[in-house]
Amino acid sequence: MKQEKSPLIILTGPTAVGKTALSIRLAKITDGEIVSADSMQVYRGMDIGTAKITKEEMQGIPHHLIDILDPKEPFDVVRFQKLAKEAILDIQNRGKLPVLTGGTGFYIQSVLYDIDFSEEEEDHEIRKNLEEQALVLGPDRMHRMLSEVDPASAEAIPPGNVKRVIRALEYFRKNGRPISEHNAQQRRKESAWDSFYFVLTDERKVLYERIDRRVEKMFASGLVEEVSRLRRDGCTKDMVSMQGIGYRQVFDYLEGHATLQETVERIQKETRHFAKRQLTWFRREKDVIWLEKNRYEDEDAVLNAILDRIHWGK
Repeated sequence: MKQEKSPLIILTGPTAVGKTALSIRLAKITDGEIVSADSMQVYRGMDIGTAKITKEEMQGIPHHLIDILDPKEPFDVVRFQKLAKEAILDIQNRGKLPVLTGGTGFYIQSVLYDIDFSEEEEDHEIRKNLEEQALVLGPDRMHRMLSEVDPASAEAIPPGNVKRVIRALEYFRKNGRPISEHNAQQRRKESAWDSFYFVLTDERKVLYERIDRRVEKMFASGLVEEVSRLRRDGCTKDMVSMQGIGYRQVFDYLEGHATLQETVERIQKETRHFAKRQLTWFRREKDVIWLEKNRYEDEDAVLNAILDRIHWGK
């Protein structure tokens, strides 16, 4: 007898496209609760640079996996998958609908297909060797090394994200095959849920303008002060939490490696590149329902398009 799958809504898309506001409206109508699929909003005290939703913006909708870790703690997809599945089960046990929302595609994929990470257990000797190499060779050379053995992963991982570059190289050295090949196999798995996978997007020009304005607003709201406080509290540039776009660039500014204007422009540029990579990732996913905002009259029409596609619910 085939086991009935549990319902799950996924609402994702590139950074600054407007997922947060739409997810709140969707959760209200569907009696849902939101599980954050964001690799940085898990950290307490990192509010401005992550564009973290405020209590007022939540409008009473419960949010999970936000503000649960200290910035000095590591966080990765394996830990996310475990916490997200626990949160989803808790939501379902209370008769609510889980809405997985955020822009970290691999995190979403890990839950959607219940990816098996047993092959990816750490090899501490290889990891240590690669970390030592990174200190000597620098991030760009490490990224070129990854390009030589795993071009697909190199395309998906920016050179500045040394932790992920090392993880991909570690997997290759340990298993003799690219981690992108393993991930592609996992993507071919059937969804573990009765799911609807929505990707919200917009015209590139509009999206990039929103990104630029958001970055300017972050600085006006005190991004430099936020990173300065994190430094005083003991956070260092090599920590996982400080790999997020905005944080590592402001670290460079505080260390005198760039002017404030150069830092703003660099964050805007890297965020635009990040949005482009996000869209590339979502285009590779299967069974995705695209919501192109420019094709709808307003936000109400986008919301109605989602509700029209959901054939179960309360």
